[in-house]
Amino acid sequence: MATMIDGESYLGKVLIRPLTESGDVKIYLWPVRCLKSKMGGPTFGVDIRGEEVIRYDPHGPRGHWHKGGYDKLGAGGSHVEFPDDVRDIESQITWALAQIRDNGQELLAEAGFPNEAQSLDQEMVAAASEAIISHLKDEGDLISKAIDQGLIAV
Repeated sequence: MATMIDGESYLGKVLIRPLTESGDVKIYLWPVRCLKSKMGGPTFGVDIRGEEVIRYDPHGPRGHWHKGGYDKLGAGGSHVEFPDDVRDIESQITWALAQIRDNGQELLAEAGFPNEAQSLDQEMVAAASEAIISHLKDEGDLISKAIDQGLIAV
């Protein structure tokens, strides 16, 4: 799972689910990650044996994602904008989970993990996606709480 960064705040319980039978490939979710820049929202990503490969930051208008190996390339080297018509948090989450489902093998292979890409289990991906959606609902409106606490600016 990704390393939490000093100076950032994290609200809600972390969720981790395997995406392969071996458990080498996992998806994690931080329900709300509050960056030092006062932006934030859910953050989730795919890691392989503890190395973060893909990260999604569905933070609304300033949301973005990372591909190609987040840990390998760094935040700047792996940064990708969401499509222009995917601007709100909910649609960014939906789009990102569809990317993992539909393009996860390709994304992992492009990042240098072809064997792990082949072992991605679509049933486990579907179950993990459902768990993320359910977990976010169960956690409630943590973004409003972060705004109230001054962790996220509107």
